[in-house]
Amino acid sequence: MKHNLSTSFNFFLLMAGLLSAPLSAQQLPDFTLMVEEYGPAVVNISTTAKKVEKKDIYRSIPKSFEDNPFHDFFRHFFDDNELFEEERPSTSLGSGFIISNDGYVVSNNHVIDEAGEIIVRLTDRREFIAELIGTDKRSDIALLKVDATNLPTVKLGSSGSLKVGEWVLAIGSPFGFEHSVTAGIVSAKGRSLPSDTYVPFIQTDVAINPGNSGGPLFNLEGEVVGVNSQIYSRTGGFMGLSFAIPVDVMKNVVEQLKTTGKVSRGWLGVLIQDVTHELAQSFEMKRPQGALIAKVLPESPAAKAKFKVGDIIINFDGKNIERSADLPSIVGRTQVGSSVDTTVIRQGEKVTISVSIDELPSDDDIQLATIRRGGKSASSSRLALSIIDLTDEKRESFDINEGGVLVQNVDEGPARNAGISKGDVIMMIDNINIKNVSNFTEILNRLSGVTVPILVHRRGSPRFLALKVPKK
Repeated sequence: MKHNLSTSFNFFLLMAGLLSAPLSAQQLPDFTLMVEEYGPAVVNISTTAKKVEKKDIYRSIPKSFEDNPFHDFFRHFFDDNELFEEERPSTSLGSGFIISNDGYVVSNNHVIDEAGEIIVRLTDRREFIAELIGTDKRSDIALLKVDATNLPTVKLGSSGSLKVGEWVLAIGSPFGFEHSVTAGIVSAKGRSLPSDTYVPFIQTDVAINPGNSGGPLFNLEGEVVGVNSQIYSRTGGFMGLSFAIPVDVMKNVVEQLKTTGKVSRGWLGVLIQDVTHELAQSFEMKRPQGALIAKVLPESPAAKAKFKVGDIIINFDGKNIERSADLPSIVGRTQVGSSVDTTVIRQGEKVTISVSIDELPSDDDIQLATIRRGGKSASSSRLALSIIDLTDEKRESFDINEGGVLVQNVDEGPARNAGISKGDVIMMIDNINIKNVSNFTEILNRLSGVTVPILVHRRGSPRFLALKVPKK
């Protein structure tokens, strides 16, 4: 009996040791040494700017002053000098980090935007007035320089080797609380945000708040893998969704700002959208993939290379395009002037197009390129919509030179289910350009029981929709 008890006890100890081994091997990381070594290279950035405001001083005099004997005198004086200019200093707070011991500092563009004076404060309480070397609004990167030597620096890593689920750490000054440390994991990579199409953001659940902007994101090796830039929030505070600019993007931008003072990017010149499951069916694709071209800008590289509306880009310069968000950052990193092979799906067939990449114009120039370029009516009971030819006046207001029909009304039915709305201009159906109402009706009569792509212009923006045409 004693032998059996002893054997059972030993077996219990053995199993307990085996079960506890993985738990002890997977302890939470210790960030203390990393913070001690690289924390001094993280800086607090404050800016001051003088905003001139016109103030009506007379209207600011309280009504109780009206009974004062000097009231008429002041009123007469201020009637002639009613508006006064008053300078009010505005301040902003953010973070940054030193990348070289001779004083180069990286932060966000939005931290120092319109700053009159930029002050960089170190952990040892030294302060420097920084010189702005250059900024890049599209990547939200700013490069500063302080007049100092032998400064502490961070170690730059590579964001390409970063893995989802990996531990990361941020140091910054949220709400002005200097050198606050927060940690979390990488939630996703290659995130595209609506206003930042040229940056494949790193998404994390690291606590980031106002004031963290411009601070570094470290991996467990103590290497900077990103620049904390923005958060998604419905309250203005942290909600578990933080976004950092990949360090590989930052290094490219910094190098260009150092050498030329500006950043050049490749430009293709197309407006694109994602391929949904319904659109993939309408284009007879096996699965959704690629970037669907909704518009080719005039005189752009894409126009010169004969790209067409309805082409779906699935490969650019040897890199597969799974989603439309993949394309802008890849094109942006392409060397200006280089010739690139692009694979598109056109009318169900794969076509290879060689295109020479130009430099990305300014936002204003792109907008100009986009803008530069009463009639018969009909109704369709099959689609439950009514359409009309575009008058010359309507063409001018919609900036459409030729083709297209205007949607007058949409009832419950296939057109509404596809997302077509009153005021849309239908430009293409089943990859065929629409000339007028008669042409639209003729093409529609050839379709029965199929899902086809339909291109509409809505408030100046082109968009493909998937239209399910009922059987006759």
